[in-house]
Amino acid sequence: MRADVEAAYFALLRAREDADDLRRYAEHLTDEARRLRRFASETRAAADDAPRRLRRRISHTDDPLYRAIAARLEAVGDELSRLDQRIEDADAYVGACEAEHERLRSGPDGDA
Repeated sequence: MRADVEAAYFALLRAREDADDLRRYAEHLTDEARRLRRFASETRAAADDAPRRLRRRISHTDDPLYRAIAARLEAVGDELSRLDQRIEDADAYVGACEAEHERLRSGPDGDA
């Protein structure tokens, strides 16, 4: 029975770690979207300040750059839209692991 309690404890630790990782990932994605928007905005503003005839050499990369940023923002947004449910599911799993660990610990053969 002790092995079951230990297994449940380690499952609980892993579940908590997974839930925390999802939260950190959500923060990372939110920050990434902010960085991408700021970069695109600053790049456009900087381009407006440079003489057009001198920018010609790099201006042909503007559209591909903005398309790449838009694609990245779309991927980040898609991932963020799924995270709330994943975090909710992870929290529910943590609760189930806590309950299972407590049940095993408090059981007739448990150490509590």
